[in-house]
Amino acid sequence: MLSAVRREGLYERREGDGLPRWRVSPEPYWLAPADVEVLERLGPILLAFYRSLNRLYYLSVKTPKLAWVHRYLDQGKPESVIEYGRMRRVREQVPGILRPDLFVTETGLIASELDSVPGGFGLTAAFQAVYGELGHPLVGGPDGVVRAFADMVGPGSRVAIVVSDESTDYRAEMAWIARALTAHGTPADAVAPGEVTFTEEGLTVGPAASSRRVDVLYRFFELFDLKNVPKSDLFLYAAKKGAVRMTPPAKAFLEEKSAMALWHHPALEVWWRDDLGAEVADALSRLFPKTWILDPSEVPPHAVIPGFTLGGRPVRDWRDLAAASQRERRLVIKPSGFSERAWGSRGVVVGHDRSSEAWSAAVDEALRAFPTTPHVLQEFHTARRDDVAYYDEGSDAIRPMSGRTRLSPYYFVSGDDVVLGGVLATVCALDKKLIHGMADAVLAPCAVRAAPGRAATDGQGANA
Repeated sequence: MLSAVRREGLYERREGDGLPRWRVSPEPYWLAPADVEVLERLGPILLAFYRSLNRLYYLSVKTPKLAWVHRYLDQGKPESVIEYGRMRRVREQVPGILRPDLFVTETGLIASELDSVPGGFGLTAAFQAVYGELGHPLVGGPDGVVRAFADMVGPGSRVAIVVSDESTDYRAEMAWIARALTAHGTPADAVAPGEVTFTEEGLTVGPAASSRRVDVLYRFFELFDLKNVPKSDLFLYAAKKGAVRMTPPAKAFLEEKSAMALWHHPALEVWWRDDLGAEVADALSRLFPKTWILDPSEVPPHAVIPGFTLGGRPVRDWRDLAAASQRERRLVIKPSGFSERAWGSRGVVVGHDRSSEAWSAAVDEALRAFPTTPHVLQEFHTARRDDVAYYDEGSDAIRPMSGRTRLSPYYFVSGDDVVLGGVLATVCALDKKLIHGMADAVLAPCAVRAAPGRAATDGQGANA
């Protein structure tokens, strides 16, 4: 298996220490059929949430009583980015790929965050090809991600996957999926921004003598990084004029972790339930952990922060967090979005994993950063213990590992349809509080175990 993954060119080593970026498993991560049913039901629910959030944002722009909603979602962003997100042409658009990060807990699935500019789908596609050769019943099938991506961009479309320098670690997997899409019948190129040529007719890639028109630009660069992305203004101009379709659209407000805090805000409860219906609303309430925006603004004397207590006492000032005990600090602070520290677990602080001094400093830093980089506070949920295996290159042996799991399902949106293309499992050692792709993490595609087995939801199908 290791040689097959290497053959695909994705098992590169990190610069500096020469260690692999992650560990390879000899088999897929197994899910019970009930798990897969839960994940398949989750796709339409998440699409409904994104569309509802999109409606809420635009409603808040024109409704004074709701203006606080878009102010939170626009906080810290330059006016140009806000204007792009409000363009009439993209008003109804939502991202073409939706990926929640799901923790497998003892009581069900918990979404730590939603990612609409996700990495990993190219790696998942390559895993599907490699493990599919062995006949494993993979979620989505041996080419599920490739087929779903092709359907997402539409038949006859030529795609440019534009990968910024900031996202350079993902270039190999994006090049892989571009080759796979081309072989599938959807011409695709994975390119750096500078390799795209702009004309008044649209965007092209390739040498002038044999340039290829781009119909769909898949944006694999972050909106906070636009000033460092060559030609980004031309990409946005082409999208504005309808010369190219860009996904995900330039809507920074759909890329904020603050959306989960808005979901739990009591002033919006009736709006969400009326807009989505009770069944979807109940599913999302189970899926999204309690989340709050760390806003340092003073609350009125008669008010408290809704839904948050310390030691059973209501809280009126987020600065009180600094004095919380370790037991009370089963909480996570993270940048909401629009920051180089808002992805890859870079800006995440786990309260009970830090000293009192470090926790107090993190609270102060988050509150000071509010004008430019709002942070959110989230309940910490412990992922369930799992046992997996991996190849140990040093001993040329398969070794067991106990760890905790994050599932990353990739949903592809085509009109009103949502397809689960595949699922990537990331298993980190038990002593790791954060679960993400690291040198000692085991990464594997998910497959369906036909025999009876323990479900990731332990029967709690209602989590989705």
